[in-house]
Amino acid sequence: MGAENNKKSEREVVKSTQYPNTINSLKQDFEALGIKSGLVLIMHSALSKIGWTVGGPVAVIKALMQILTSEGTLIMPTFSGDNTEPSHWENPPVPENWWSKIRNEMPAYHPDITPTRGMGAIVDTFRKWPNVLRSNHPISSFAAWGKHAQYITKNHELLTDLGENSPLARIYELDGKILLIGVSHENNSSLHLAEYRSEYPGKQYRLTGSAMLMNNERKWVEWEELILNSDDFEQLGTDFESKIKYIQGKVGLAEAKLFSQRKLINFALKWFKKNRKAM
Repeated sequence: MGAENNKKSEREVVKSTQYPNTINSLKQDFEALGIKSGLVLIMHSALSKIGWTVGGPVAVIKALMQILTSEGTLIMPTFSGDNTEPSHWENPPVPENWWSKIRNEMPAYHPDITPTRGMGAIVDTFRKWPNVLRSNHPISSFAAWGKHAQYITKNHELLTDLGENSPLARIYELDGKILLIGVSHENNSSLHLAEYRSEYPGKQYRLTGSAMLMNNERKWVEWEELILNSDDFEQLGTDFESKIKYIQGKVGLAEAKLFSQRKLINFALKWFKKNRKAM
């Protein structure tokens, strides 16, 4: 979730940009959306949709941090989808005779080292930023900076990666905001918290696994995880937006939306009960 989809080449981005974005112009765009000092903010973004930016992802992150200040908190998903059960892989799938080799040889997750997969340039720059903390989940980690970074990232529950005792649940407790820049609700990982909290037809779990450090020793650890399904997130988001007053604007060239995570989750709980059918 939160990945940069349909990534444009830099040549295409330059051609589509009349004036380059800067830290100062981005700050103006963020403030016009309603971002201010002290907010708890989880962001999903696509850098190429913003248009050509002086400083690229560094400028986007600096602009947000300068507005939020150390009293605020910035969070991004830093998922590592290649440290997962290889029999589930689809983009691309790998031959069955590779599976055991992958399980046996995949390097253990380490928050300082393990790269993200398909999450985009802003996320990968942010995870390596000074004073950014990253949670310890081997697949569904989050990175956070600011006042509540430690609280949000600590003790990320293995068995409910995007459910209770996850960074998403802590953002809910803190009444945080969601910022979407150039991406849709399909990339909105907070909606997975609603999946965990909901009962709906066909809710299922399956065995997954990941390479982890256990007592300083690399092990392949297996557990049951919820089968997530984002196929209806776009319709859910459209229905939510039609019911509330949410702030929509632009960050550079990208469509941007800012709204309450708690209000969205509460809406989604009722929406899943009414609309989600057996998969």
